[in-house]
Amino acid sequence: MADTTDPQPPRDEVPEDGVVLAEPLRRALGDRYLQYALSTIMHRALPDARDGLKPVHRRILWAMRLLKLDPAQGFKKSARVVGDVIGKYHPHGDAAVYDAMVRLAQDFAIRYPLVNGQGNFGNIDGDGPASLRYTEAKMTDVATAMMDGLDEDAVDFRETYDGEDREPIVMPGAFPNLLANGAAGIAVGMATSIPPHNAGEVIDAALHLVKHPDARLETLLEKMPGPDFPTGGVLVEPRESIVEAYRTGRGGFRLRARWEREDLGRGQWQIVVREIPYQVAKSRLIEKVADLIQSKKLPILGDIRDESAEDVRIVLEPKSRNVEPALLMDALFKLTDFEVRASLNMNVLIDGRTPKVCGLSEVLRAWLDHQRDVLQRRSRHRLEKIARRLEVLEGHIVAYLNLDRVIEIIRWDDDPKASLMAEDWAQWPEGIEAREAGAPLRLNEVQAEAILNMRLRSLRRLEEMELRAERDRLMAERAELEALLGSDEAQWARISDALRATRDKFGAPKKLRGITFADDLNAAKDAAGEDWPLGARRTGFADAPKLEDISLDALIEREPITVVCSKMGWIRAMKGHIALDQELKFKDGDGPMFAFHAETTDKLLLMSGAGRVFTLGADKLPGGRGMGEPVRLMIELPNEDQILAFMVHRPGAKALVASTAGDGFVCALDDMVAQTRTGRQVLNVKAPAAAALMKVIPEGADSVAVIGENRKMLVFGLDELPQLGRGKGVRLQKYKDGGLSDAIAFKREDGLKWLDGGGRTRHVTSDDLREWELKRAGAGWMAPRGFPRDNKFPG
Repeated sequence: MADTTDPQPPRDEVPEDGVVLAEPLRRALGDRYLQYALSTIMHRALPDARDGLKPVHRRILWAMRLLKLDPAQGFKKSARVVGDVIGKYHPHGDAAVYDAMVRLAQDFAIRYPLVNGQGNFGNIDGDGPASLRYTEAKMTDVATAMMDGLDEDAVDFRETYDGEDREPIVMPGAFPNLLANGAAGIAVGMATSIPPHNAGEVIDAALHLVKHPDARLETLLEKMPGPDFPTGGVLVEPRESIVEAYRTGRGGFRLRARWEREDLGRGQWQIVVREIPYQVAKSRLIEKVADLIQSKKLPILGDIRDESAEDVRIVLEPKSRNVEPALLMDALFKLTDFEVRASLNMNVLIDGRTPKVCGLSEVLRAWLDHQRDVLQRRSRHRLEKIARRLEVLEGHIVAYLNLDRVIEIIRWDDDPKASLMAEDWAQWPEGIEAREAGAPLRLNEVQAEAILNMRLRSLRRLEEMELRAERDRLMAERAELEALLGSDEAQWARISDALRATRDKFGAPKKLRGITFADDLNAAKDAAGEDWPLGARRTGFADAPKLEDISLDALIEREPITVVCSKMGWIRAMKGHIALDQELKFKDGDGPMFAFHAETTDKLLLMSGAGRVFTLGADKLPGGRGMGEPVRLMIELPNEDQILAFMVHRPGAKALVASTAGDGFVCALDDMVAQTRTGRQVLNVKAPAAAALMKVIPEGADSVAVIGENRKMLVFGLDELPQLGRGKGVRLQKYKDGGLSDAIAFKREDGLKWLDGGGRTRHVTSDDLREWELKRAGAGWMAPRGFPRDNKFPG
């Protein structure tokens, strides 16, 4: 019988305490991976809905606060900040912490920077920052607003990872950082992507939600119409899509570059791009456009230049003055990152614990509830300080009312503190504390200690009056705070006042509020120049046509060309329609194989012996000055595969395709067009068979003539062949030896014509073809006298 007991580890691997924990591998891995996933979700990737920060960002700000890097103070080395963060709060690599800190300082990456960087912190071109030992940093006013109240018990603290220090669990967050600056992160099984918004608009929406807790989403979006990216741009997303995205917390926004037509005089003009989409590297964007120009994928664009200095200025020169600027930009929007899609996935931690995809109303409510909790905690903290101060003031006033007795005790008594506490004071300040009838009026330890610590200069009459005035102020403040904590309405009114103050400080000036339409916003920006306020909206809204309505074929200038392809696969496009029998130069050992007339707007279909059809753009072919280029560089045609057919794609036309095994079918040319370099498999063949032909079926054709290598010919109706998009096809002709040599579709009443060996035209009429008219898949009869010896039909 097999031993079912758990195997024991070797003696040298048994722990000293003798305890061995055994569990199934599946459960052990599952538990540990779950712990890792939760750690990634809660402590790395997802922001807290209350302050919009991830732990690394929160720890960076906390470390800078302790280093006293306030906006009014001087800068300190970034290495000092990063060192404190990784040494005390965030046990990770310095590169990760520095990268997070750099992003907080980049005004093109974050809408309201939390760090004021000095030195090279990267740029919009995509260049990285300088090393942390070369840069300096301090906090911005936004960061200090985020931490306002930390000294007033506004939030909970916890021990750091090593237990030697403490850090805040969440920031008080008076600034709406989650929506204002956005967030992005990838956790285990979930991700978040929140675009930045305008802080003033977010606060307006929050104020409306305070006043109307059940406000409709559409009403909130009137206050906060959509994202506001630090790099500006134009949002062209339909209104209904924006509403649905904020309702569900998932969606996206089409964001375009802001451009304008600049007149150069004498009919010349150029396009100037002043704002590019969010998180698009300018240098890579320009490289992409330059590649399109080089590869002739955008023939209506002549050149692109980067004239940027402090601001963005990308100049686009058209190929011709007759090009429509809107058409050129629509092409760039479709082919490049001049238009991007900014995703929205508001996956956040509710109360710092629960990941949840939230709509706009829920995110605003989480932030407002946190502000109310902060207000209550700060109010209670202030009440405690007031109580302690009133207690001290009570003792001081008792001392003034009984000054002679206090001096006597302090001067002559061996233990003045105990005597002060034991004394039953005759005079006691009114309005401080209710006393039971007959109860002795004594000082407590705190009050006695405060009296003993008084300075002699404080015994003047003026000081007594100041103490009474301070007592009255504190008692009034205590009553106000108690009333505040007892009234929900008063709390929300206080929060609303604080929100308005934050809006006035970080939002747009009144004259610039509510400007969202792109044209109005662009005009205001141009008038303001470089003095555009931080809080003013940068991203405008506009309507845009659907990109599917814009055809790239319309961008190609239509010109006649002659396509020439050699036997070795070198291809070129000669300008104009030259004579097809004109003598051309080829490489040594090479010669002509295909030559036909086309236009630059045509698509060309090339079929290989493997039955695969490739698509080439006629406008992308190399010029005819040299020998051309190998077609295998343009398509993924294997070296062992040969070119079988080459023709112009005619929309709506059909072709007859067949293999050497004698199988074939009818295929529409539209079904052969491929979008990739790998082409499209049309005719399925199996070795040793190969593709034999691809011929366009003439209009009105009703018959098919097939001839085999055995010179037997067969004629049958075209309707006997199926039309397929891909396949092996059906048998055209039966062979005992050899295979199919050629086939052609023709109009039966016109008959067949060819040149015989003597150069004379041979015409076989419809009546003469009756001898070869049989059912499809027959063996056929010997070809008519004078049929070409190469067994090929003309054409």
